[in-house]
Formats: sequence, structure tokens, C-alpha cells
Amino acid sequence: MPQTLIEQIAQAHAEGLPAGRVVRSGDVLRVRPAHLMTHDNTGAVIPKFRALGAQRVADPRQVVITLDHDVQNRGAANLAKYAAIEAFAREQGVDFHPAGRGIGHQVLCEEGYVLPGSMVVASDSHSNLYGGLGALGTPVVRSDAAGIWATGETWYRVPPLTRVVLEGELRDGATGKDVILALCGHFAADEVLGHGVEFNGPGVASLSVDERLTIANMTTEWGALAGVFPCDVRLLDWLTDRSQRLERAGRPTHGLTRAKLLELRSDPPRAQTGAEYAQTIRLNLAAVRPSVAGPDAVKAWRPLDDFEREHVPVHKAYLLSCVNGRADDLSAAARILDGRRVADGVQLFVAAASSEVEAELRARGDWQRLADAGARFLPAGCGPCIGLGEGLLEPGEVGISATNRNFKGRMGDRSASCYLASPQVVASSALAGRISGRALPAAGELARLERHTPAPREAALDLHPGFPRTLGGPLVFLDVDDLNTDGIYSKDWTYRDDLGPAEEASHAMENHDPRFRSIARPGDVLVAGSNFGSGSSREQAATCLKHFGIALVIAASFSETYKRNAFNNGFCCLESPQLVAWLREQFPDAPPTLRTGETVEVDVARSRLRVAEREFDVEPLGAVAQELVAVGGLAELVRRRLERC
Repeated sequence: MPQTLIEQIAQAHAEGLPAGRVVRSGDVLRVRPAHLMTHDNTGAVIPKFRALGAQRVADPRQVVITLDHDVQNRGAANLAKYAAIEAFAREQGVDFHPAGRGIGHQVLCEEGYVLPGSMVVASDSHSNLYGGLGALGTPVVRSDAAGIWATGETWYRVPPLTRVVLEGELRDGATGKDVILALCGHFAADEVLGHGVEFNGPGVASLSVDERLTIANMTTEWGALAGVFPCDVRLLDWLTDRSQRLERAGRPTHGLTRAKLLELRSDPPRAQTGAEYAQTIRLNLAAVRPSVAGPDAVKAWRPLDDFEREHVPVHKAYLLSCVNGRADDLSAAARILDGRRVADGVQLFVAAASSEVEAELRARGDWQRLADAGARFLPAGCGPCIGLGEGLLEPGEVGISATNRNFKGRMGDRSASCYLASPQVVASSALAGRISGRALPAAGELARLERHTPAPREAALDLHPGFPRTLGGPLVFLDVDDLNTDGIYSKDWTYRDDLGPAEEASHAMENHDPRFRSIARPGDVLVAGSNFGSGSSREQAATCLKHFGIALVIAASFSETYKRNAFNNGFCCLESPQLVAWLREQFPDAPPTLRTGETVEVDVARSRLRVAEREFDVEPLGAVAQELVAVGGLAELVRRRLERC
């Protein structure tokens, strides 16, 4: 049977498949990714790796370490952490890119690690970005990273698959950022949650590679596990230019060799004719127009002209991040700012996605144009996008940002508001002192969705030895959808590697509800709405609840990355949209954290749960998830494997 592009890439990286086995959506595989990137969180992965009993990285060529998140922090503790990470990389003989080189995702693309048809993973939620170069880029979590270091392998469930057919071309003034904001806003009901998205259609050829990287990056915010573009002539020309730049600079090309480029030109990876998808979305690029998302949610999306009428003030503007910090992004902003100054009372912060991007902008003269407009420059890296370093939003301020997330409290104070837009709109808003820019009129139908077959569902299996037949406890209801990892475990603590289990538990849910820890108790079952654990891939959003003593989390649906973190740490998550709908009927005005007085009991073997003498369906808990919970997590599985070797 024909395969999609994602199915083919997964098959090419699978280990131990029986002869003749054709990989399909829903299959759970052992895979050997081409590369794994870790960043500042390497400091947390190292002790996990050591705890496995491993001494050496299984494949040093597979591993890439970058430092990019807290690069403004010159404190002794952070510098010591960075030095320890560099020493580990040197000891293990793995590729290392220091603070100042740039955001890890951008560095991997520039240095030739990411190739069409390859599987490249990173312990960061924006690993989807690699799909802009035709790769299967998908996030893993810290436990996975340690396991890959030790064995070269991890587990991967091929997700349900959505095809996005791009038709027409963007009008002048619309951008790749507007494309992905439109998709996030127009299809905001979890249509692609947990899916792998493949972009194709005649409109792809009109998009630059930078625009494809932007769109692929923010498929994360759309809820997808991957967003993969095809390998075409435009991409191959871009890769050829990258290869030549590396050769001229005398730097390693990694996999981006002349021979590989010839192979890709003669036989580019593509979906096979007749491949099956769960659904198809058709997007008319000519109907895309400049838009803004926010505040506090990517799905709160409206056209720019709405904001022009509302005169929303702006205090800080941001041109940076892995989604829109590339050279063409910042050059587009510089053209708008050229010869003008940002409005009084507005601060404009700029950081290139990499040192190479900054050098390119200096050569073009755009860095100086930005400086003349009043920009305040930050080091190449992440910074305020994740609430670190200079430039954070202060109480009551409004920010307009060319980043990918605007969760409450992520970029500063919880009372601040943040909006997302293209670099062009950010630059125009900085000049006007309010959200502003060049609007475009509506132009026909934007998009439509065609469902084909239900997404594959893993069949219920016999109970794994050691896994309990029933799970349950007192029910605590969090009546909220899209509860992101910032809300569950604040960015203020995410990069503190010195916090023990009790300290992690003490910060559980503080950005969602400061009263949570006085209401919830060990042994409780949390029940929440859809897309629980969206946002970043921080592992502590799962472990803080486990350490608090929460028995399990039930939600209408989960971010797949959150579920991966949870099961890798032996913490159970179950889906039951029926239960959530019933609870909302019973408690229509529930506070952020409600102790319901009810008890939930889950019959794992029957995939049913009972509350107040009522029964509800629960998604079957598959064999891989049961085993991970039964043995206490991925680390124990890997440890047992290493002992057998």
C-alpha cells in the first residue's frame, strides 16, 4: 500500500521491523533518529544518562549540543552549568555549539544536520521546524534524550496524518507567519492535535524556505507533532547554497554533501500516489492576509484591520526567535523601519536567530538600520521569548512579538498582554506605538476541511505484568482547555536543574492557580479539558504532578509531547472527553481548581471509568504506555536493556 512521506521516513529510521512490514499511522516503532539536539536542558539530561549506568554516548555523530536559552545569564551558577555541558561534550566527542552561536534549531539547519527524508529530533517542542527542510522533525523529552545517548534509539508512535494542500500564492503584504497564524486560528478546535501534518500542493513552490521554516515551526502551536514540507527544486537550491557556504568556510558539511544533493535531486522523498490521510485541509494562500493572534492565546486570531480600528497600545516590540529571527525576517522589518524611529514609550528588542544571521544582516546594512530606528540588541539566542534575560514584559504592559507563543506570564509578568504577528507588523507597530501595519482586504474562502477516515486508534491489549487493573482517586476538576506547560510548571523554575522532587512539587500549577496546592492532595485524580500540557516540552510539567502525588491525569485530550513526558516518567495519562463534558454540565461555574467530592475509578482492561454511578469511555491504554508505567519509566527500561548487553 502507498505510504505518506512521514510513514516512509519513519520506516527508513525504524529498527527491528519484520521483513516486508509496511509502516502505517498508529504503529509504535523503535527508531534510530539521524540526529538528536539538546540545548540548555543538556544539564538535566546528563544526570539521567549517568543514572542509566551508561558511560559513553552510543553514537557521537548522532548527538548535537547547543547552548541557546539562558545565554544572557552571566551568573556564576549558569556559567558553571554551561562549562559542565561543554566538558561533557568534549569528553564524549559530540558536536558542541556554544552560547552566542544561535538558537539550536537554526544552527542545525545552517550546519547541514537536517536533510530531506531524515528524522531529526530534539528535546524541545519546536523541533517541528526541521519539517521546513523536508525532514521529520519531532520533539522528544529529556528521558528520551538520555536513552538515545545511551542506545541510539527511542520509541515513536506514527501519528494520525493530515494533508494540507496549499493553493494559489500569497498577496504582497502577507507572509508565512500569517499562513500559520491563519491555520492556528481558523482550525482552532484541535483538528490536528497530535497529528503529523504534510504540506503539498501547487502553492508550496511559491513559498521561500524561510517561510516554510516559519510555518513548520508553529505547527507546534497548532497542536501537531510534525509539519513536513516536500523536497522541491527551491529547497534543493537552498541546500546547495548552504553546502557551498560550509565548504568555503572550511566547516564540516555533516550529511549535506555533494553526493547527497545529487541523490536528492534524482530521487527526492515524497508521498506516494494514493497514500491515505485521516483528513485534508485546503488553504487558499491568496486569501491569507496580515493578522494578529492574542492576547494570551495563539488561537485568538483576527485580521490586522480589526486592530487598526481598536488602537491597541504597544509598550514593547520583539523581533527575534526560532520562528522569525532569520535574515529575511529582520531585513523585512528593517525596510519598514528604515530612516524612522520607534514611537516614544516603545522599546524594540532584536536578536538574530544565529551569529550567521547577524553577520548577514550586518553585511546587508540592515543591522545598522535597525540600530538607527532605536533597536536594543540581544545576543543570538532565545531570551525574552521564553521569559529569560533582558526585555521582559512588566506589569500591565502590552507586547507585540514575532515569536511563536504568547501564553500568560511566559514573556514576563502575568498581568501583561502579548500579541503575535509577522516581523513586518511588529516593526509597523513599534513605529506607531499601537498594533498597526498594512492590512489587506478579505479575498474569498480561506480554507476548508475534508475528513476521510477516523484517525487510527490503538487497540486495547491485555494488561502488562505489574500494571494495575484499576486506577483512581478523589476527583479534582480543572475546567480549562489548552492548559499549557507554563501554567503547570512556570518558566521561572524550568531551567533550575538543582530542584529536587519536593521543590518541583511545590511549584505545581502556580501559574494556573496559586491556590491549587492548598486544594489538591496526594492521591487525587486531576481532570481537565482539551489539549492538556500544550506548549513547551518541559518535563517538569509532568514530574511536578507526579512528585506532588497526583495519581493520574484525565483530560479530554493531551498534547502528545506532554503524554510522552508523562509515560517516560511512569506517570499515567488517560483521555475521556465524555467525562469532561459531563463534569462541565454538573459544575458550570467551576473555579480554576475544584474539589468535586466525587471519586473516579478506571477499569483499565475494559477502557471504562466510573464516577457517581455513571460510566464513561476512556481511551485504551496501549502496551507501550502500560509497560512504561509498570516499570517506572523509560530510564528503567533502558537500564535493563543496557544490563542485558
